[in-house]
Amino acid sequence: MNFIKEILYKNIAGFLSCAIFFALISCEEDLAKINKNRNNNFPSQIINNANIVQRDSGMIKLRATAPLIEKFEYIDSPYIVARKGINILFYDKKKPDVPGKISAKYAKFNEKKKFYEAKGNVKIISNENQMFAMQSVYWDQVKKIIYTKDTVFVTDKDGSTLVGANGMRAKDDFSEYTFYNNSGDINAQKIPEKSR
Repeated sequence: MNFIKEILYKNIAGFLSCAIFFALISCEEDLAKINKNRNNNFPSQIINNANIVQRDSGMIKLRATAPLIEKFEYIDSPYIVARKGINILFYDKKKPDVPGKISAKYAKFNEKKKFYEAKGNVKIISNENQMFAMQSVYWDQVKKIIYTKDTVFVTDKDGSTLVGANGMRAKDDFSEYTFYNNSGDINAQKIPEKSR
């Protein structure tokens, strides 16, 4: 009789072990399915009334203010977005006392690609006091170029104007730029002799 009880207990123990094993495996599969379908495209950080200062070697490189900044980092290509507009002051080592300015109704920064985009009444004022106005602009920080295919309106500090009807391409410090299908009233002395 004890022999039969012992066999019965071993069978029950073996059965329970198998049941627990299969239950755990099925739970893992369910968790894998749940994680696969999970939406990770939500902001991990939200900053209201942001006031950001970026420094490099003690020198202020950039000051940004925005009503709302959201950071999305739980996706394959993390990005930061300012949906309610942004104002940026950027400082150049050549003229650290005179910042350039950028303002837009929307801005997005892709962290992996080091790529910025700004949309909606974009205005860029260089530290040389040239104003560039357009509807969208893109900055590839790796290639150090700024470009747009939108019409660009440029006003220089002396009042001369230029319109690039099919956009522009520029170095990110605005030391060189090219306008496409341009027209306007510009001071001829500002054009380098080799380009005249």
